[in-house]
Amino acid sequence: MTDNTEKGGLFGLGDKNTAYQKYFIGQSYLNGLIAADDDIDVQVANITFEPGCRNNWHIHHDGFQLLLVTAGEGWYQEKGQPAQLLHPGDTVAIHPGVEHWHGATKDSWFSHIAITKGTTEWLAPVTDAEYAELGAK
Repeated sequence: MTDNTEKGGLFGLGDKNTAYQKYFIGQSYLNGLIAADDDIDVQVANITFEPGCRNNWHIHHDGFQLLLVTAGEGWYQEKGQPAQLLHPGDTVAIHPGVEHWHGATKDSWFSHIAITKGTTEWLAPVTDAEYAELGAK
């Protein structure tokens, strides 16, 4: 198994996620697997986070997001709820309108398949202080 396959999981690392970089702290990688079109109204992608990388708080409108963890160790947190530590094989169903974020732990790469329907509203970054609290609990 190559280093990129190990980091990116079964579906591979992909390219640096330049399209959405402004919504992430740290480096992420995007491997688009299925694009939405007129007949399929969901997108499927493998997203890989370097250690410490996380996306901003965000909300999915008019749809949902499903996360299927394929490699590494990461976090998922809904606003006002404790963060969940995720491992390969874990799944998360995110309902429309739920403010949340996800990303790698500080010491591990993290990959998940994201199945997304609808539009995403990007919000504030997860602060370093918020993120640092996760390892302290």
